Amino acid sequence: MIKHAWLVALIVLGGGAASADALPRMISSSGNWGVYAYQRGGKTVCYALSVPKDSQPSNVDHGKNYFLIAPVEGVDRKEPEVIAGYPLRPGSMIEVSVGPSAFRMFTKDNTGWVNDTSRAPELMKALRAGHTMVLRAVSARGTRTTYTYSLEGISAALDRASHCN
Repeated sequence: MIKHAWLVALIVLGGGAASADALPRMISSSGNWGVYAYQRGGKTVCYALSVPKDSQPSNVDHGKNYFLIAPVEGVDRKEPEVIAGYPLRPGSMIEVSVGPSAFRMFTKDNTGWVNDTSRAPELMKALRAGHTMVLRAVSARGTRTTYTYSLEGISAALDRASHCN
């Protein structure tokens, strides 16, 4: 499934010179989603992560792309996040659609977060109810990209991530 995701998680969620104990490890998988855990401040933190099933255009190097849902430190909620395998156009928005629902994510470097945090619960509900998620982004070079993610297993992965130890 997602063998190299621990490296992305290390960079995104803790960065730099973390100890071996802090390295994320896959603790379960469900459908197209993996659940990863790492140590932060003596506590176990878990998140759900997936990779796209399809990347367009097919004639460009997309790098490693991820969609993850991680807890927000100090707050009792989870936050969807996009990690692109390339720099995103400064000031651009990532368009996320799940069924008839559409959401926008603001970008910084190669990462995107829900633009209107009040809509994050709505996105989470759509993800649990949906079958497919489509992301549209623009690279720093101006290439328009589209990623299709399967939502098979997301509910089980999120449930497992909420009860990790």
